[in-house]
Amino acid sequence: MPPVRRAPVIVPAGPETVSAVLAEVSTVGGYFELDAGEAEPGWRPLTDLLTDRALLARRVAEVATRLGTDQTRVAASIQFQGLAARLWSPVVGAFAAHGLLLDLAPTRVHWYPAPTGPLPLRAVRPGGWQVADPAEAAGPMYHGVVTGLLEPLASAVREIVGISSTLLWGNTASALAGAVCVLARQRPELAGRAVALGRELLGTGSLRDTGGLAEPVPGRPSFTRNSCCLYYRLPGGGKCGDCVLLASRTRERLASRTRERGDT
Repeated sequence: MPPVRRAPVIVPAGPETVSAVLAEVSTVGGYFELDAGEAEPGWRPLTDLLTDRALLARRVAEVATRLGTDQTRVAASIQFQGLAARLWSPVVGAFAAHGLLLDLAPTRVHWYPAPTGPLPLRAVRPGGWQVADPAEAAGPMYHGVVTGLLEPLASAVREIVGISSTLLWGNTASALAGAVCVLARQRPELAGRAVALGRELLGTGSLRDTGGLAEPVPGRPSFTRNSCCLYYRLPGGGKCGDCVLLASRTRERLASRTRERGDT
């Protein structure tokens, strides 16, 4: 007889629980911050960035100006990765720290057009579910973050800028792995759950074959992507630590340093 698959154990979480989790996870760092509250004046629904091409084009142009580049493709890549990091970080943190699967439906999430720094995000009437197992959380989490938010954003970006989907999904994977690595460094006791979740997600859908999440030192993950975000094309820019363009000797040196020092 084939093995019997048990149904995932998913229990709705109350709004007070979700708000408390968001407040606690926000202490990890700026990219993990997700306010819970009403949409006050100046805050805009995230759906604006997914549907308003003129708004998105203006945001890309603003990023290009701040970065000092006339290469719109580079600015669009950096902006996309930054927003992906803002979406992944609180979601990964909430699950790893509290077993909470956040509901980040586009209609629930609002953003504030701050000129610099991590884009401020706010969840209006945040919801979520308690999930015990990373393998059970990965599918719904992928659907919520990638299918619900980043796929529409990627389509919008590609309509206004000539940029490959391979690059954008590499950015998505890099942002996810960055959240896992930061959480493992800041909260070592959560490293195992964060890495397990990251590996499940990196084997799902558009994230498959985007890169590899390794642990040269237990609890100290590192990521190598199979694409490049184009950061090196900025004035004074260089190659990121997870970049596919790094020479193998440089990568080996960084890996050796990681093993010796336990750095991420």
